[in-house]
Amino acid sequence: MKSVGDIVVDGAHQRVYVSDPTGGTIVVTDYSGTVKATLTSLSGVTGLALSADSGQVYAAVKDGNRIVSVETSTYTRTASHPVGVTPGDLEVVDGRIWFAHGTDFGSLDISGPEPVVHLAQRGDIGFSGAFGMFLASDPAVPGVLVAGNGGDLAVYDVSADGAALRVKGAMDTAVKQLDLTPDGKQVLTSWGDPGYGYGLGSYSTADLTEQSGYPIDAYPNAVRVAPDGSVAGGSSSWYDPDVHIHRPGDPVPVREYDFPNTGNSSGADTLVDGALAWAPDSSRVFAVSVNTHGTYTLRALTDPTKELPALKVSAPATSERAKKLTVTGKLTSRTPLPSGTGLKVTRTDVESPKGKELAAVRTKADGSFSFTDTPPAGGKVTYKVSYAGDATHAPASGSDTVDVSRKATVLSLNNNGKLYSYGKKVTFTAHLGTTYKNRTVSIYADPFGSDKPKKLLKTAKVNSKGNLSATVTMTRDTTVSAVFTGDARYASKTVKSTGYAQAKVSTSVSKHYKTGKIGSTTYHYFRKNTDPVFTTTMNYYEGREQRFQLQVYYQGAWHDSTPEYFALGTNGKSAVRLEAPGESGIRARMRSSYINGSSGDTVNSTTHGAWKYFTFTK
Repeated sequence: MKSVGDIVVDGAHQRVYVSDPTGGTIVVTDYSGTVKATLTSLSGVTGLALSADSGQVYAAVKDGNRIVSVETSTYTRTASHPVGVTPGDLEVVDGRIWFAHGTDFGSLDISGPEPVVHLAQRGDIGFSGAFGMFLASDPAVPGVLVAGNGGDLAVYDVSADGAALRVKGAMDTAVKQLDLTPDGKQVLTSWGDPGYGYGLGSYSTADLTEQSGYPIDAYPNAVRVAPDGSVAGGSSSWYDPDVHIHRPGDPVPVREYDFPNTGNSSGADTLVDGALAWAPDSSRVFAVSVNTHGTYTLRALTDPTKELPALKVSAPATSERAKKLTVTGKLTSRTPLPSGTGLKVTRTDVESPKGKELAAVRTKADGSFSFTDTPPAGGKVTYKVSYAGDATHAPASGSDTVDVSRKATVLSLNNNGKLYSYGKKVTFTAHLGTTYKNRTVSIYADPFGSDKPKKLLKTAKVNSKGNLSATVTMTRDTTVSAVFTGDARYASKTVKSTGYAQAKVSTSVSKHYKTGKIGSTTYHYFRKNTDPVFTTTMNYYEGREQRFQLQVYYQGAWHDSTPEYFALGTNGKSAVRLEAPGESGIRARMRSSYINGSSGDTVNSTTHGAWKYFTFTK
């Protein structure tokens, strides 16, 4: 949706209708917010109203100067009634559709063979406001319509064909919504001075004198009254509750709802002006919020007329297994609950992961309670206490956790610190000592390097000797873990063993014309003007380099030149060409190595390739 104009609830079909003037649509959802239909081509649609039998929803379509009827069972448009002006706010009173237009209001009667429209029904009285009119009525109060504009407020008798003024008075100019109480005695406004600062205004329908209203945090922007007289007030509040529920005449809210923050500012989502509506059975209040991205959210606020009790539970931080402990707590609410209120108690532990119900506990006169329990299992033990709620109190629950001691577990894993040749298949064996019931161990392998994740190798029960084995092919340094999750009497434990794997290094020689022995060593023979080429193959890893080491033999010993590093291609190969010396009799040797850290990574252990010997002749 691009905007929100109005919201109305059809209790007979459990549907919520929200109009979007900018998008020209009406979105229909069920009570859970699932979209059931989207009605389009309604440019400027704003006010919505429901017929007394819940059979039709009426929509004010501003850009077409008409009121559209929508059948509520099929969402089919059944009629479109031109009214000759731009309609806004809608109310249905005794079968007639009343609509605001400009600073006035009119009526549409569709009960006869032809629709009948009456405009300019405010009479000879003037309204000081320069902008739109707000209307209000209540199905329990036949023949009464309330109208407000700017700082003026009026009550009309609409039981006859026209609108007869009963009384006119003043209200605050910041009002964004009106409503009539079901006893017909009060008009509530979304802004007023209840004597405490910001709040909902309240005016007697007899003479429109201001009465005690309902204090609300800044800034009030919506008001709706339920069939049972409960009042829902809304406020545009980034940092305070957004919807406030009051029992009739009670200035202290029975329930408040605070919207979450789904945008990108420090403040939370806010209520759209006037976007509140009650379900006819008072089981829910529907509200539309908006975030800083301009995203609209329909929120179904449940149990609005019920107080929300607080249930606190306190258990010891630690305890011994099979030893009695005491859990205490307190159930409090704005209206105190009677002594002896029953509470459900559930214990959750490793032996009862879905929870085991314990004996119920009852509150004392001040709402406090306590009970004892002897935890049969060690580990994390959670005690949850629940209150089921009643006609005026919502359900509540609380919990606390005890760390119950368990015996230490003996668990070991072999091969820690050992070095293996590349590709060696190595068996890692975990040994589990004495436990209570759980004899299952999991073995994981975590190869070095960010490109390979930790992998579960095996989960199984240990054998009669307490052993479980898994095989790892050592192509990288690898951390192997054995995990025992614990049981009711023995604690969980994890042990690790790191095995180290050499790199795979080999070097081939080319451009030589023969091989032969000097002493017992095989040499590659090159002509003095031929460049030798040495191609090294190594297991590849991104960014890996081989270290090329060259030594020359003279005066009876091997002498190093400065080693150099050469990058491997993605095929794991690196070819190095040496410049021919141009003279004969030179003897030399080279080798390629992977050096942990210096070769660009640390996933293998340092590995040296074999020396390659070569000499130059004429």
